[in-house]
Amino acid sequence: MKLHLSAPSNTILDSEIAITGSKSETNRLLLLQALFPNVRIENSSNSDDAEVMQKGLAISKGVVDIHHAGTAMRFLTSYFASQEGKEVLLTGSGRMKQRPIKVLVDALTGLGADIEYQENEGYPPLKIKGKKITESTVSLPADISSQYISSLCLVAPSLENGLIIDLVGKITSVPYIKMTLALLKELGVRTSFQGNQIKVHPQLEIEPLNLVVESDWSAASYYYSITALAALGSEIKLSSYKRNSLQGDSVLSEIYKDFGVDTDFAHNSIVLKKTRKHTPKPLHYDLSNAPDIAQTIAVTCFGLGMECRLTGLHTLPIKETDRLAAMKTELEKFGASVVIDHESLALQTTSQLNENVEVDTYNDHRMAMAFAPLALKIDLTVNDAGVVSKSYPDFWNHMKKVGFKVSHA
Repeated sequence: MKLHLSAPSNTILDSEIAITGSKSETNRLLLLQALFPNVRIENSSNSDDAEVMQKGLAISKGVVDIHHAGTAMRFLTSYFASQEGKEVLLTGSGRMKQRPIKVLVDALTGLGADIEYQENEGYPPLKIKGKKITESTVSLPADISSQYISSLCLVAPSLENGLIIDLVGKITSVPYIKMTLALLKELGVRTSFQGNQIKVHPQLEIEPLNLVVESDWSAASYYYSITALAALGSEIKLSSYKRNSLQGDSVLSEIYKDFGVDTDFAHNSIVLKKTRKHTPKPLHYDLSNAPDIAQTIAVTCFGLGMECRLTGLHTLPIKETDRLAAMKTELEKFGASVVIDHESLALQTTSQLNENVEVDTYNDHRMAMAFAPLALKIDLTVNDAGVVSKSYPDFWNHMKKVGFKVSHA
C-alpha cells in the first residue's frame, strides 16, 4: 500500500485521539497471564505484535511463527524453554532470522534449557523443548537488548527457585527493565534491582487481578512531532496516559519542550500544546533509555531546520531494519546531511526540502510513522504504508482525524 500525504487545511490543529494500550506493557502482561491465568488485562494493544504474541502463547507443540515481532521472539524463547512438556519451532520473517538471539539462548541453556539453532548459529529459528528449570543464577551482557533481561525476569517467578540475574557491563534501556519489574510487583512478585544484579523470587500463584494497560507513549511521539511542526496555538489531546508512567518513552514530555511543545496531564489524558517557537540551538540527546523515539526526533529536527546529535542508539541496527542506515538514506532524499556511526546520528540543517519524495519503510513501522508528520512541511509519499499495523493499526485513520490528507498514491 502506497499513501500520499499532505498538510491539513487548517493551519492551527485541534483534535483528540484515543490510542490503545502500550505494545510493550501488553506483551509483558500476556506472558504473565499465560503463567498466572488469574490476571485479566484491559486496554490491550491492538497491534500485530500483540496478536502474534497471544497466538504464540496458545501453542504447545509445532511451529510458532512470530513474523517481524522481535519482542515476541525474545519473550517466547524464555517462555517455551521454561514450560515442561511444550515443544516448538520458534521462527519468524527473513529479517527475524538475521536478528541475533545468542545472548538470550546462552543464558537459558546455562540454566539448563534445551534449545537448538535450526539454521544459523546465534539466530532464529529455534527448536525448543520445554524443561523444568531449577538453576537460579545466570549472567549475561547488559548492553545489547534489555528485552533479553526482561524475558528472563518475566518467567522467573514461575521457576522453582526464582532467578538471580547478574548483568555484565553498562545496562541499556533501563526503563524497560524497570517496567517489567513494576508489572511483576503489581502481581505481588518480590523483586530487587541493585547495581548490576536483579533478583526475582518464585511465586507459585497470585490473587485474581485486573490490570489496565496505559496507552502507548511510542505512538504518542508522532503527535508530539506533529504539534512541534504545527502552527503556534495547535493542540492535540491523547488518551489514556498517566504522569508517572512505566514507559521510558514518556521522556517525550520533557524532550519536546525544546521544540516548543508543553504537556498538560489531566483526567488520564495528555494535551500537547504548541505554545512557543523551538529553541534555535543545536540539540544533543542521549537516547540509550528510549531508542524507539530517535527516528521521530530526527524527523522533527529536520522539519524545523534544527541541528541535532542523537546518541545511545547502539540497539537500532538490530531492529526491524538497520534504523540508523535507513534514517540516513531517507532523510538525505529530502536534502538532509546526515552522519551516522554504530551508535549515533548527527543531522545538519538545510534551507530547502526536496519535493516529490517517496519514503521507503524497510518493513519498519516506525519509519512510516516517524516521517508522516513531515507532510506538514511538504507533500510526501510513504511506500508500504500498511507496515504500521505492527504496532499501531489505526495510525492512518488517526492522521486523517488530525486533518491530514491521506490518499492512495
